[in-house]
Amino acid sequence: MQKQRSVAFHTLGCKLNFSETSTLSRLLETEGFEKKNFEETADIYVINTCSVTDNADKECRHLVRRIQRKTPESLIVITGCYAQLKPQEIASIPGVDLVLGAAEKFNIVQHIAELSKGDSAKICSCEIEDVTGFNASYSANDRTRTFLKVQDGCDYTCSFCTIPKARGKSRSDTIANVVKNVEELAKTNVKEIVLTGVNLGDFGKGPDGSKKNNEDFLNLLQELDNIEGIKRYRISSIEPNLLTNEIIEFVANSKKIMPHFHIPLQSGSNTILGAMRRRYKRELYAERVALIKQFMPHCSIGVDVIVGFPGETDELFKETFDFLHSLDVSYLHVFTYSERPGTDALNLKPIVPIHKRNERNKTLRNLSFMKLQYFTQQHSGKERKVLFEIFDKNGIMEGYTDNYIRIATPYRKEWANKIVEWIV
Repeated sequence: MQKQRSVAFHTLGCKLNFSETSTLSRLLETEGFEKKNFEETADIYVINTCSVTDNADKECRHLVRRIQRKTPESLIVITGCYAQLKPQEIASIPGVDLVLGAAEKFNIVQHIAELSKGDSAKICSCEIEDVTGFNASYSANDRTRTFLKVQDGCDYTCSFCTIPKARGKSRSDTIANVVKNVEELAKTNVKEIVLTGVNLGDFGKGPDGSKKNNEDFLNLLQELDNIEGIKRYRISSIEPNLLTNEIIEFVANSKKIMPHFHIPLQSGSNTILGAMRRRYKRELYAERVALIKQFMPHCSIGVDVIVGFPGETDELFKETFDFLHSLDVSYLHVFTYSERPGTDALNLKPIVPIHKRNERNKTLRNLSFMKLQYFTQQHSGKERKVLFEIFDKNGIMEGYTDNYIRIATPYRKEWANKIVEWIV
């Protein structure tokens, strides 16, 4: 009788990657593989990679070395954005056995069945232009919230970004299929679904990238709002130019879509936004924030911002700082610009020294801390609904209010995966 093979997964990067890793895991478990924790010894290790920063590339290489030291006979499979962008580079890392590009990751069962430990890595990839079709994915049994992928790829050409080259053109699931997946998830006692994608607001393009169904993101939200069994939805991230007045007003009147937006800004300077080839100016961003707060004064607003982009002088960084300081937003996700091969930003000058990039990162992280403190204090003493996680972290349980304030309290089993009325 053949021994049951075991597999362990590690995810780098975004919520979208988490949803896809969970789906890959279910595919292998259905075929009889035993899922193990990544820290345990397994026959096969699968690393789902990111390419947004240089650190993600380095972490992938570090993980491979760690597996090699621990269990040199185990098979190592690399997939995700880094695998699509740099398959030859990954294949040259000692210990890697299989590299799966964007078109092949969901054929992982077939590829692993044919895999054995060899001298050189097998690469299964294609040009990103040939990547079509949409593979629905969602996370399950990993945490209280479920990440549901409804869109993939991006048609934008931001000068700093490698994602279109890693994931291909914008394409989406159909509303009918999203509804079907949500109804299935509702049967598993999931309380909250986070809608994820690369460019979520661009939802509606079919698997070939064409707009045939006349579906858009607002239509999707309207349909999901009517499904029984799911208490909460969150929008993971949406571009400011795609966040319409109608979407904001619908969320404001919905009892299921949480008052929480995460809206990438990237820079508060119109000069830098132009160099980044973003599709809006800061004035539009300010209008979006003001309209959200008009409809939902209690709404949490998160912001992505990049510091140290080429050409960002002290004066232009001050524009970003002053703009963010003036905005009624709740927290910042601050990224330090890192050079990515194949992007047009590599040709832009002058280059910001690393030490200045790091200083600016620290400055905005301090601003984020103050913003979050202020936002939380505004709601102190007010009652909000908290969904508590199932995990017991050394006697403490955590959860989030509807408007994304993190709550920590002594663990109570009866509150796990429950929505509880809470005084902030």
